Amino acid sequence: MINRVFRALRGALAIVALGGFLASLSHPAAARVWVGFGFPVYVGPPAYYPPPVYYPPPAYYPPPAYYPPPAYAYAPPPQYSAPGQSCVVAGTVCAMEHPVTPGSSCYCTTAQGRAWGRAT
Repeated sequence: MINRVFRALRGALAIVALGGFLASLSHPAAARVWVGFGFPVYVGPPAYYPPPVYYPPPAYYPPPAYYPPPAYAYAPPPQYSAPGQSCVVAGTVCAMEHPVTPGSSCYCTTAQGRAWGRAT
């Protein structure tokens, strides 16, 4: 009879011990969210980065010792005008014998005779 009691007690003790062991393994669930693609993202340790690249300063050229003067702008030669007053007749110019007011009528003597024009 004692064997039967110990055997029953041993079975009950084994079940209680197994339940206690399983209860000690379980922890309250922590809310965790994991979103991933199935492979871990590896972030390595901090690394030494080389210093930035420094470019040399631009070359400095001192100003020239002499600045040549600027070139003269091209200007057409002045229009030819006879000294004193002249008479313009059909594109030809002749000298006048006596002065008159500019813009008044005048004449030039040609091989064909007199040609009338305007005084300048």
